[in-house]
Amino acid sequence: MRKAFGPIAALATVMFVASPFVVANAPFEPSMGLVSRIFYFHVPSWFAMFTAIGVCGVASLIHLFRTSPRADRISEAAAEIAVVFGLMGLVTGPLWGRKAWGVWWQWDAKLTIALLLEMTFISGILVRKYGGAGSDKLASAVGIFGLAVVPFVYEAVNIWRTIHPLTSVVPTLPPSMAIPFWFCVTAFMLLLVVLLMLRINLGKRQAALDELYLAYED
Repeated sequence: MRKAFGPIAALATVMFVASPFVVANAPFEPSMGLVSRIFYFHVPSWFAMFTAIGVCGVASLIHLFRTSPRADRISEAAAEIAVVFGLMGLVTGPLWGRKAWGVWWQWDAKLTIALLLEMTFISGILVRKYGGAGSDKLASAVGIFGLAVVPFVYEAVNIWRTIHPLTSVVPTLPPSMAIPFWFCVTAFMLLLVVLLMLRINLGKRQAALDELYLAYED
């Protein structure tokens, strides 16, 4: 994993440096103009968030039923990263929505469930920090619950009447928009991998330090 970190981090850096130039050459969406560029940041950030939630949910399941410290560290790292990417989506969404809908926020099904999902993972982090003994198991349960909510966030536009674009938009993008979009998605996914590796390594070092403190006290 250490050997892979350098190339992945380098590739992520190159792609993020190149992404503004790639997006700049993408065509405008006719009705929104320049603000439509947010699409190339907003949607990939949610792709990364959903992936982080998936990692968190699987690791939480493993830790909840098998009590694996390694899985717990992965779950903790992925939950924190999911909150970061979720915040990116919740900030860029209203910036885009203000131009598209004329308002900053609509309490429709998709937006409301997405906000609740973000709050779920924030609560999991708070439970882990302030919950005391057994908080790791409670945080794992929160992570599993968050994973179960993801399909509702994704399918909300197909189940309920919302003002958010349908999930069919991305598969039907013309090549001139699809290429820069998937370029940005790849960049965000690489960033996710880099952050996850760094945070897991930090958690491992924190665990080793805690063991040293306990050994010193004994």
